[in-house]
Amino acid sequence: MTKPTIGFIGLGLMGRAMVECLQRAGYDVTVLGNRDRTGIAEALSRGGHEAGTARDLAASCDIVMICVGTSAQVEARIYGDDGVLAGIRPGQVVIDFGTSLPASTLKICDDLKARGAAYLDAPLGRTPAHAREGRLNIMCAGDDAAYAQVRPVLDVIGENVFHLGKSGNGHTIKLINNFYGMTLAMAMAEAFALADAAGVERQALYGVMSAGPLHSGMMDFIRNYAVDGQIDLAFSVANGAKDIGYYRQMSGDLGLFSRMSGAADATLREASNGGDGEIMIPQMVDWMVRHLEYEQS
Repeated sequence: MTKPTIGFIGLGLMGRAMVECLQRAGYDVTVLGNRDRTGIAEALSRGGHEAGTARDLAASCDIVMICVGTSAQVEARIYGDDGVLAGIRPGQVVIDFGTSLPASTLKICDDLKARGAAYLDAPLGRTPAHAREGRLNIMCAGDDAAYAQVRPVLDVIGENVFHLGKSGNGHTIKLINNFYGMTLAMAMAEAFALADAAGVERQALYGVMSAGPLHSGMMDFIRNYAVDGQIDLAFSVANGAKDIGYYRQMSGDLGLFSRMSGAADATLREASNGGDGEIMIPQMVDWMVRHLEYEQS
């Protein structure tokens, strides 16, 4: 059978790795980037095409994939005279691979459905290296028929592909997942900083904590930087702050108050607003060492 043509919007580190994987698998890919043309040049060198607008991209492809940073950026590509919605055709599927607000997802889903197209939210787990190898975790939600239609393509880029039910569930689960992960990461970073202040060796602390039920992959990510200087989690503080903020906004949209996210939210926003947004989450150990002292009033 002929492979569907793919339009891909968003050529950051994750997006360009996904495009490379798809092109290696024989898919015809049309790309649309932003200011940085590095990913576009790479895609074109492998036989890809470049669209001038999101509208043109949607009009020329069977499946539209979006991998950008925020809900505002997704909406900017969907709406307007040059947006995806303006070029969409009945039967097409649009997939948002970013970490977006569920309320925005549901609005876009309804607007595309009114045009005969389907919208799937499919946030990602793992890294660009996994994307290049076709080993992402994909948390997909939305219309069953649309999911079945694109599942063969998702299997190219994903090792673990989940279908999580109704539209919005993917983004909801991803935000809960990232809330939990960022909370653990901030707690472990502070634990190492306090151990330093108390004269306790970091590896000794880790040895005790990891021997019991507290042990987790996130603990290991933070330990590997704190003890060995190794960054295994290439996820920025700015992205962590954004995701925790989205989690809290989602809670508010549900009429709920999140108590547990408050500390991670305040910590990540303080670091990001203070000029450390581009450091990686494991490097918050260093930030904690510098900021653990009491603020003097």
